[in-house]
Amino acid sequence: MSEQAADNPQQEGATVKEPLDLIRLSLDERVYVKLRGERELRGRLHAFDQHLNMIVGDVEETTTTVEIDDETYEEIIKTQKRTVPFLFVRGDGVILVSPPLRS
Repeated sequence: MSEQAADNPQQEGATVKEPLDLIRLSLDERVYVKLRGERELRGRLHAFDQHLNMIVGDVEETTTTVEIDDETYEEIIKTQKRTVPFLFVRGDGVILVSPPLRS
C-alpha cells in the first residue's frame, strides 16, 4: 500500500485500475446504459458481474424505432418510454455503461 493510500484508506478503494472498477464505483448510483436494439436505460445500479449482467432499479427505459412512410419514404422516428421498478439486464446486450457525473 502506498504511503498516500495509508493516510486515506478510502482513496485506495476509489482507484480505477480496471474497466470494471469504474462500474464498481457506480454501485447504488444512477447510471446510463445503452443496449442493442436502440434501447437506453437510466436507473440505479444495484449489482453487476464480470459479464455486465446487471440489476438496475427505478429504471426509465427509452426505446427508439425508425419507420419508413410508405408514401413519402421519409423516416418517422418514434420513442417510447416506460418505467420499471427492477430490471435484470443481460450483459451481452450492453453496448455502453456511463457512470454518474462526478464534480
